[in-house]
Formats: sequence, C-alpha cells, structure tokens
Amino acid sequence: MFVSVFDMFKIGIGPSSSHTMGPMVAANNFLELMRSSPFNFAGVRCRLHGSLAFTGVGHATDRAITLGLEGFTPENYDEVKASKALSRIQSTHFLEPDGLGKLKFNTSEDLIFDCGPRLDEHSNGLILYAIDRQGDVILEEIYFSIGGGFILTKSEFSKQSPNEIGTEVRYPFKTAAEMLQMARSSGKSIAEMKRDNERALHSNAEIKDGLSRIWKTMDMCIKRGLENDGQLPGGLNVKRRAKGIYDALISEKGKNLTPPHTTNDWMSVYAMAVNEENAAGGQVVTAPTNGAAGVVPSVLRYYLDHVPTSSQSKIEDFLLTAAAIGGLVKFNASISGAEAGCQAEVGSASAMAAAGFCAVNGGTPEQIENAAEIALEHHLGMTCDPVKGLVQVPCIERNGLGAIKAISAASLALRGDGTHVIPLDVCIETMRQTGEDMSERYKETSMGGLAVNIPNC
Repeated sequence: MFVSVFDMFKIGIGPSSSHTMGPMVAANNFLELMRSSPFNFAGVRCRLHGSLAFTGVGHATDRAITLGLEGFTPENYDEVKASKALSRIQSTHFLEPDGLGKLKFNTSEDLIFDCGPRLDEHSNGLILYAIDRQGDVILEEIYFSIGGGFILTKSEFSKQSPNEIGTEVRYPFKTAAEMLQMARSSGKSIAEMKRDNERALHSNAEIKDGLSRIWKTMDMCIKRGLENDGQLPGGLNVKRRAKGIYDALISEKGKNLTPPHTTNDWMSVYAMAVNEENAAGGQVVTAPTNGAAGVVPSVLRYYLDHVPTSSQSKIEDFLLTAAAIGGLVKFNASISGAEAGCQAEVGSASAMAAAGFCAVNGGTPEQIENAAEIALEHHLGMTCDPVKGLVQVPCIERNGLGAIKAISAASLALRGDGTHVIPLDVCIETMRQTGEDMSERYKETSMGGLAVNIPNC
C-alpha cells in the first residue's frame, strides 16, 4: 500500500477538498473523456447526489463543477480569471473549454442537486452527461469524491478498494503494526521509510522541492489568515478572528503576567488562520482534507516558532511522518467527513500532526505510533455537522482544538516508552466502524447536530 505525500498534501482551493476540489477534478476529467470521444457535443449536464447535493451550495460545489467544466483545475486556479469565466457563463449559458467549442450549460437547469437517495457506492457521488443537439445523452460517467480531493469513477470504485494505490515501494506497510516491524527490521525512522517509498515515483530533488512547496504554501496560508480580517462569505455573518487574536498575542508577548495557558491560543490561532482562508475560498493544502487543513500546518508552525530546539531541517521529516499516518487512515478507514464524520477529517489530521510533532522532537517509531493513536482516539465519534453547509461553524474552531490535542498527544507519548493499551490499528478500525454506524444526518449533510439546532440554519 502506498499513498504519496504529494497526494496526501495537495495544493488546492477552499472550502472543501471533497465538495470543491474533487468535483472540479471530476469535471475536468470528464472534459478529457469528451475530447477522446468521436462524438460531437452540444452541451453538458451534472447531477449531484448524497452529501454533494445536501451541502453542495455551502461548499461551492456548483461553482467548482462549472469552473471544472470550463477547464479550471485546483492546481491552475486563478481567482480573477475564474470570476470572469463565471460571469460569462452565467450570462451566456455556454462553456468554452479548450478543444470542445461552445457547450450549453445553464446552471439553473443543467446542474441538479438530487436530494433523494445517495448512490450506493459512496455518499459523495456525481453524474456528468454530455448531450447532442437534440438534447440526448451520448456520453455519461459517474464519479465519486472520496475525500482529500481524491476521485474515482464507478468502474474504478468497483474494481478495487477505493483506498488501494498500487505503486510498488520498498516499505509497503498497510498497517501501523507492519510499519513498526519494518522500522525495527530496517533500523530506519518512519520518515526515512516514507522517503524511500517516495523514490519509487520521484527523484530526491523532486521530493525536496515538492515538500518545500507544500510547506511554503501552508505557511503563506497562515500568513494571509493572520493578516486578513472582515466577514466570511456564505450568509452566517461569521467574523474572522485569527488576526485579532494574533495581534493580541503579539502585544502580550514577553509580559511577565501572561498566563501559561496562552500557549493554547498560539496553537489555535495558526489553525484558525488557515481555516478562515479556506472558508473564504483561498488557496490551502489538503492535510488530509480542506475542512481539516489547519491542524498540520498549525502544529508545524508552532514547532518552528515556539520549540527552542526546532530546526527548519526537520520540516521534511514532519511532513513525511504525518503523511505515513494519513495514508494508514485513508487505506484502512476514511478521511472523508461525508463517509465517517469529522473524526475522519480533524481526527485524522490531529493524528498526523501528533505523529509529525513527536517525530521532530526525537520520538521513536513506537512513540510516534502512540502519539497518533492518542490524538485519533480522542476524536472518535465526532460528527460532521456544518451549519448551513459552510466550512465555518464548527469547523474553524475545531481545527484549533485538533492542533491542541495533537501537541498534547505527542507530549504524552514522548513521556512514555511507546507501550500502550490500544494500538493505532485498533483505533483506526474503531473509527471506521463508528463511521459505518453513524447516521447519515451527522455525515456532512447538515441534517443533524449543530446544523439544525441554531437559529441561523
């Protein structure tokens, strides 16, 4: 089993990896399918199912589909160009993707939010259709957005486990137990094994440059979030708070009367900065998803700025270790809130961050596994209940608390010798089972929990 660090950490746009990035990628892939087809097309349509239908508007799924069908991808996204394209499409009701001419697409008629039964395979399903001049469907594909920006077609979903990625690597651990055994046998750290695995696809220079770009994007997102204020879009009238908190923390720095618990505010503010940027549709890195994008960069930024023994040279080890844990969760359970609730998003992110923080503070593989388990264990059962379908309440604060839990978990693990009662594999399996048992109302549909118990819903 192998999930690349560059799949776990993907540069994209907010507010959601499963509801924004995934559908945009699916729409773009459908364009490629159309280009390789012998037919002449006159228009396209899209039908959204499950969580994509229930919370798609709040997650900007309609915007993502439209821009994806125009040819935009998360990697090449340009806000100015996108806004101009959307204005043109909304006024003319035509798309103009490269190589396909003009295609009829009226968002009020051709983009359907189907709030009936979800598709059998996954709660994030969408069907794309291409039509001829008579309006008959002549090409169709079903896609599933399985979390973290990953997508699969219906045939891909049925041929393999949705989590299986088949690249042959030197250390193909599928479980935490296998990971620890390989670390003991090889004498390598988790980060070293992960780096060796990445060499199956990338050169050393590509790995180094790629990880540098990931951290630079994360750090710039924190910076923007700490500088921007105002109100977030979507109608909940949520005010950005990261800048105000950060400014207050800076003014208090060095004062003798500052209480020790203020350290928690530093952990939270970095995460909140990222998730406020995500909620505003800015550029973020999936870690492992957009909704949980603040936890990993927050913990890494806290390490660099607040731990006296920190070193920039350890950034790669932090990210590689975190990605190794994220890959285990994705393969054996889920990182999708629509599939398993927020335990799969912020819970997974907290486990990844705890592992990374433990690693760069000298933790052994056993202590790292322990740190990840502690962080994930104390997110078990967490529902995904975004108010009004927006990735704002409770998502922004939840990332801050996820960062605090991650650092606390790593600290506890570093105080021990790595032995503990509940293995990480058991915790991941428990999360999977809990997600299966969880009502659909609590899995990113905004039909239960906080989403229906406050007046703003």
